[in-house]
Amino acid sequence: MLKLIASAMLCAACGVSHAALNIQSWTLDNGTRVLFVENHTIPMLDVSIDFDAGARRDPAGKSGVAALTNAMLARGLRAEKFAGKDEPALNEAQISDAFADIAAQRGSRIESDRSGLTLRTLTTERDAAVALLARLIAQPSFPAELLARDKARTISALKESLTKPEVIADQAFSELLYGTHPYGSQLSVASVDAITRDDLVAFHTNYYVANRAVVAMIGDASRADADRIARQLTERLPQGAPLPELPPVVIGNASEKRIPHASSQAHILIGEPALARHDPDYFPLIVGNYVLGGGGFVSRLMNEVREKRGLTYGVSSYFDPMAQPGPFQIGLQTKSDQADQALKIVRETVADYLRDGPTASELAAAKDNMIGGFALRIDSNRKILENIAAIGFYRLPLDYLDTWTTNVANVRIEQIRTAFNRKLQMDKLSTVVVGATP
Repeated sequence: MLKLIASAMLCAACGVSHAALNIQSWTLDNGTRVLFVENHTIPMLDVSIDFDAGARRDPAGKSGVAALTNAMLARGLRAEKFAGKDEPALNEAQISDAFADIAAQRGSRIESDRSGLTLRTLTTERDAAVALLARLIAQPSFPAELLARDKARTISALKESLTKPEVIADQAFSELLYGTHPYGSQLSVASVDAITRDDLVAFHTNYYVANRAVVAMIGDASRADADRIARQLTERLPQGAPLPELPPVVIGNASEKRIPHASSQAHILIGEPALARHDPDYFPLIVGNYVLGGGGFVSRLMNEVREKRGLTYGVSSYFDPMAQPGPFQIGLQTKSDQADQALKIVRETVADYLRDGPTASELAAAKDNMIGGFALRIDSNRKILENIAAIGFYRLPLDYLDTWTTNVANVRIEQIRTAFNRKLQMDKLSTVVVGATP
């Protein structure tokens, strides 16, 4: 692993495009896509398996089905005969003990676009760990009593979180930007309460399918080992029917929502849907955003809102690329009686940036920081796994990591200005303020 990190750091430092990671990729006969990086430095293997089973696939009126389905994969396994062997039912404690007995770490992922599981295992325990993970993916029993428990826990946590101004702002912001689109759907007490065990069984059957699985691996295994593991993880899964098309993201005119709250601080979010993962403007936007609000204390927004006027401790902006246009978001907190002043400065700063773009010195500094920090994106097997899993799920080029620094280095001022004006318009930037006097 040390050799791999050193190679990546050298690539980041010199900006030369060469193969930092040898990502092998192939598709199984059941439709599963496999991505694999072979690395025998340490006797461990990291694995992830993802499905198009994120929150955007929640049934109407039942937000939370995707998350509960994913969580309950490890709540129990049904007994089953497979490949001539009787496999016993396991309860939640037995599943946990089984992973602990072989020192394997199991994780989960639930996002808007995707859902899945991860595994870290020693090479010597790999077969047992993979076999157990394969059962979790394919044979969950979804015990009704534990679903009731998890629903109660979810509702309790939701009620507590909805007293917090930052959570209220996040939910209102998503609803304002996405309306009835699945990206705008939010958990509610009613939506979680409406979920039944049958909903989880149907969701698992429809979305945890072999032909839409993406298996990513890095570590101590050969190509033949990786192929066998991917087959073992997906051989029990059914083939899924074509998924219905999701509605397009509609970008409406700017709107503003002010929500009273007892907080002494106003929580402010500004933005609009902007960036899909395959958008050709991706690199101009992320480099340009470093100058605008992604670069911490060196960003324009921080300079104008905090350094010059002392209106906040911190302000930042980011693009969140997703399968469909994800949000551009500016966020800050300020005293409630300063909310309007802070909003005015933020909007003026964004308008100036859309008009002029970054200066040559700002762009050079942004590139230096982003390229210099690239090695931190792949400085562990776990981080590399996250990157190759995303490459697989979003079908990015296999050389995406190899060419990342070159793509950043090649961004020009005019590209940034053009991309920002293509994606952001002042008359479409919506605003949520929680805590300020309406």
